[in-house]
Amino acid sequence: MQTSDTVSLAQAGAIALIRIDNPPVNAAGYSVRAGIVAALDWLADHPEVKAAALFAAGRTFIAGADIREFGKPPQDPWLPEVCNRIEACETPIVCILHGTTLGGGLEVALSAHARIAMPGTKVGLPEVHLGILPGAGGTQRTPRLTGQAFAVEAIVSGRHIPADEALSVGLIDALTDAPDPESAARQAAQAVVDCTLATRRTGELQVSPDPDALAAARSQTRAKHPHLFSPLKCIDAVAASTLPLPEGLARERVLFTECLNSPQRAGLIHAFFAERATAKVPEAAATPRAFQHVGVIGAGTMGSGIATACLLAGLNVTLTDQTDTALQAAQSRISDNLAGAVKRGKLSPEARDAALQAFTTTDDLTTLADCDLIIEAAFEDMDVKAQIFRQLDQIAKPGAVLATNTSYLDVNAIARQSARRGDVLGLHFFSPAHIMRLLEVVVADATTPEVTATGFALAKKLRKIAVRSGVCDGFIGNRILMTTRREAEYMMLDGATPQQIDDALEAAGWALGPFRTSDLAGLDIAWAQRQRRAATRPADERYVEVPDRLCEAGHVGRKAGAGYYLADGAPNPAVATALEAERQAKGITLRDFDAKDIVTRYLTAMIMEAASIVEEGIALRPIDVDVVLLFGYGFPRHLGGPLHQADQIGAQTLVDRLTTYAQEDAQFWRIPQILCDMAQTNTSFADRNG
Repeated sequence: MQTSDTVSLAQAGAIALIRIDNPPVNAAGYSVRAGIVAALDWLADHPEVKAAALFAAGRTFIAGADIREFGKPPQDPWLPEVCNRIEACETPIVCILHGTTLGGGLEVALSAHARIAMPGTKVGLPEVHLGILPGAGGTQRTPRLTGQAFAVEAIVSGRHIPADEALSVGLIDALTDAPDPESAARQAAQAVVDCTLATRRTGELQVSPDPDALAAARSQTRAKHPHLFSPLKCIDAVAASTLPLPEGLARERVLFTECLNSPQRAGLIHAFFAERATAKVPEAAATPRAFQHVGVIGAGTMGSGIATACLLAGLNVTLTDQTDTALQAAQSRISDNLAGAVKRGKLSPEARDAALQAFTTTDDLTTLADCDLIIEAAFEDMDVKAQIFRQLDQIAKPGAVLATNTSYLDVNAIARQSARRGDVLGLHFFSPAHIMRLLEVVVADATTPEVTATGFALAKKLRKIAVRSGVCDGFIGNRILMTTRREAEYMMLDGATPQQIDDALEAAGWALGPFRTSDLAGLDIAWAQRQRRAATRPADERYVEVPDRLCEAGHVGRKAGAGYYLADGAPNPAVATALEAERQAKGITLRDFDAKDIVTRYLTAMIMEAASIVEEGIALRPIDVDVVLLFGYGFPRHLGGPLHQADQIGAQTLVDRLTTYAQEDAQFWRIPQILCDMAQTNTSFADRNG
């Protein structure tokens, strides 16, 4: 019988099977919740049923909440009520887990009277990544099964827990070798009837206080995530698990509501949806071209990273370079990368061996003739890239996709070197390319829809997040980076130290401040870009010479042992010397900057450039800009992205702020028309994400 559109119940003598079927991931939406409650009502009226099993069709048990309900008022029965009803049911209920049983799905399972898992199952309570905590009993029932130490680690980390570990700590009661969830459900329910599978109510178990574990968790959380709100609330909720279950659940609900009302929750939810929205592009309906053999041109750090990423995805890779020395160095780097993946458990030794078998190196560009996709990752120089694409025009097979991994250069100009311009696009990887998740897919004027779709298909194959970008200097991310770097340099010249600027932004949640980032990436990259743009630099643009002086002295960052900082992390005295000389030469009047000033000015510069990028159509939507900054540039995830922050600040406030800043430097500070329009119409960037 159907108890709802997504839940059915079948009786077989003394057992009943409750089946969830809500594809694609059996999310715990209203229909699922209502169907489970209706099944429980049916069980109450049928005492001849001595045991029931709850399982799901498809690839996974309940994988979490229904994201379509996010931000909407909850519909009864809500999940905490469902979990409490399951636990209170007089008929013992066994839950069969398979796939990824996360969040609300695991909370449902915890409220059952026993839990059996299929091989390969992973469980977890990842709500902390959305700025909330498990709010349907997860913080109360987990420690009753595992103890507080494990529970607090699992909930604060939000990690996925393999089935064998879940069994060892008591989250599940057994693993099954049944061929499918329905067979496992039938066997488990019968085992309860036969008294060979014990059942109990989780809420009746007692929790031993573990104050040392909780104190350690608080200390570690404050040190690692000082700016985050929900992890400490998770710890407070687990601490309440020593209370009787009704009191603990009440405390959990109070803490859940506090998280729900936090601005961080809005930012993290925005980031969650943003990650999934970027695949919605005009070319999504086009059929990607098939690719299995990838050619990579350039055996440097970037080329090696791209090759590694492709090998990890099971692709065949041919890496080319002009010198044996470069190829040998790349071979060593790639072998080390693959060995590191094995050590981290991301790759089996057998898969590592297969990847190495699928990898070849050569100094002969013509060997790329059989490649389906060729990625040029040569030196960031237009003449070099133009020559390569002219050669590829003669070498590549018909239909091969020709991609350039450029950070700043004009992809249209590169495409014009080829007679097959429709086959050319930009693929801007981020270093290290086998680790960083962002990939900017740069669509040139002539790029065909199927070639763009192939770029997105490659990103999916490599498990990266692709963002579509139009062509401009720096595309989305590096164009914003150029602007924020300028503002950081202006603040440095006007009185703030690099360390002060970095510390202020890192305290606000940035992964790294701009000067530590420059040292990590290498100051010479931006130096080359400034030299390229020197001829077209506006005469009235403020220009800070300190980074040029550092590069001229060989202080190009961590790889040289010194940049803005020395190898031990101490400030480089050469910076202060260069600053003092430039300030005197230009007659700079020093100003005092506090941390709030630094963060406000830096974020405002970022919003200003990001707004212009949306206004010009370089980015399809504001949310795409947010994704680029979140996944490529260390923007704090809990803040949601620069244009999400713009909505929190308000368009009119930003217009007023930019008007004030423009009185200092009208060439740098400008007011994008899109912000003026939004201020007049009282609209937001979120309104433009549809």
